[in-house]
Amino acid sequence: MKNISLPIRFGLVISACLIAFFLILSLFNLHTNPLFSLFNSVITGFGIYETIKYYKLQQGKNFSYTGGFTVGIVAGFIAAILFTIFFTFYATEVNPDFLKQLLTVFQNDYNVHIGLVAFVVAIMGFATTVIITLTCMQLFKNSRNISQNE
Repeated sequence: MKNISLPIRFGLVISACLIAFFLILSLFNLHTNPLFSLFNSVITGFGIYETIKYYKLQQGKNFSYTGGFTVGIVAGFIAAILFTIFFTFYATEVNPDFLKQLLTVFQNDYNVHIGLVAFVVAIMGFATTVIITLTCMQLFKNSRNISQNE
């Protein structure tokens, strides 16, 4: 892919939206409720959808499945990496008691290291990205079905 700036731009916007959503939840002390993290996939999904849509508009008839898949994956992975970095910073520097608060939701006292939590956050972001990109590409791929009018 010659132009990598498109997925980088969209990845930055997706991560900014994820961070803003997390901070808004933290204002209302809802950031420890894991149910709200489901909305992260909605934010990521919309961002990846828009990335692929914009890429398809740019490419026109030159749009390929591989190109669309690549821009979706790159945008999502950038967002996941940046959000993981923010999450790690938040949990270690801004609110060091965050992990304890988060784990009390599950009513257990686990001794969990921030590195493991950051790894899990990153893997969740990567998995979400792959699934959403594959789903979006089903909407955008060129059909090879034979038209009945031909």
